[in-house]
Amino acid sequence: MTLRIRTAEISDIGAIDAILQRCYPRLLKADYPPSVLANALPRMTQAQPKLIVSGTYFVAEDRDGVLIGAGGWTATIPGKDDQQTGRANVRHVVTDDRALRRGIARALMEHSFDTARASGATWMHCMATRTAVPFYEAVGFENLGPISVPLAPGIDFPAVEMRKDL
Repeated sequence: MTLRIRTAEISDIGAIDAILQRCYPRLLKADYPPSVLANALPRMTQAQPKLIVSGTYFVAEDRDGVLIGAGGWTATIPGKDDQQTGRANVRHVVTDDRALRRGIARALMEHSFDTARASGATWMHCMATRTAVPFYEAVGFENLGPISVPLAPGIDFPAVEMRKDL
């Protein structure tokens, strides 16, 4: 598969939203009860403009220029403005569910590892969905155990904390 990874632009928001809204419900339903997804998905399936224009969020396009994946990293800790020396944070990774197992997410993560390393990061932190744990382990992350990610007041999402040295 011919794949192009590029830095995301504000004009990509609609395409990223479409992938998130179509794929997350399908991909997550085997690992989360409907009650969790009903509260979490409206918050998880919207592209974050600040992240999109961060310069460290990327999209994957097929040979026809169709967006088929997105993901990246930030130096700031998700939900906070804090930074920790050497730490990069995986952010909002998604692959079109019609194009799974074609190396798209791996290519996005390899690009993220390279750019984070070039920016001085020495390790990467990830708050993975239960569904994504096998993928992150396959690209070298260590499973640190279950965590709860606050999405909004009173709405927490069960996830798995992971770490990879760069």
